[in-house]
Amino acid sequence: MRGWPTTLTEPRLLGEPVQLRPVRVSDARTWREIRVRNAPWLKPWEPTNPETPLYRSNLGPYVAMARAMRREARQGQAVPWVVTYGGEFVGQLTVGSITWGSARYGQVGYWIDEAYAGRGITPTALAMAVDHCFGVIGLHRVEASIRPENHASRRVVEKLGFREEGIRVRQLHIDGAWRDHICYALTAEEVPHGLMPRWRSVLLASRSNAG
Repeated sequence: MRGWPTTLTEPRLLGEPVQLRPVRVSDARTWREIRVRNAPWLKPWEPTNPETPLYRSNLGPYVAMARAMRREARQGQAVPWVVTYGGEFVGQLTVGSITWGSARYGQVGYWIDEAYAGRGITPTALAMAVDHCFGVIGLHRVEASIRPENHASRRVVEKLGFREEGIRVRQLHIDGAWRDHICYALTAEEVPHGLMPRWRSVLLASRSNAG
């Protein structure tokens, strides 16, 4: 895929740089440790899918998942990144289900280690990812489907100006049942100068108000 693999860094917003880098097979051990430790934090929002391990302690599923993600990236079907903060693996962000032709859109999903939540890392990573998808890869639209009850994840996209487009009834099987999701979306025309400038202005305003 054009523009993948690549590493994106935004060092100016937080005390430590937020970085997106390609998923590596060698990430499996760290990935497993974080996912297992964060299982109670992630379980209510994760698809009920045996290929997305939360509790497994062996490395096999994580190695297989990393290889599958890299294969999908080479085929132009997904853009999988590890989110790092100050060099530490703290989460994952993937733009998947990419459709080309006359659609040119993808679905974004993300998770972060609970220990790093609330620091602005996820919206920073998402803004970088969207700008890369629009400006380098050539997508036109990015969607995020989020459970109505997942207020933390909804705040991420709302801070960045994603539009709420309504409910998708029983869209995904989550935590043992078919769950409704709110569709949020953003198109390239809505951020002609990039999403990072919008996010920087939000942060500057919040800091000014706090001061």
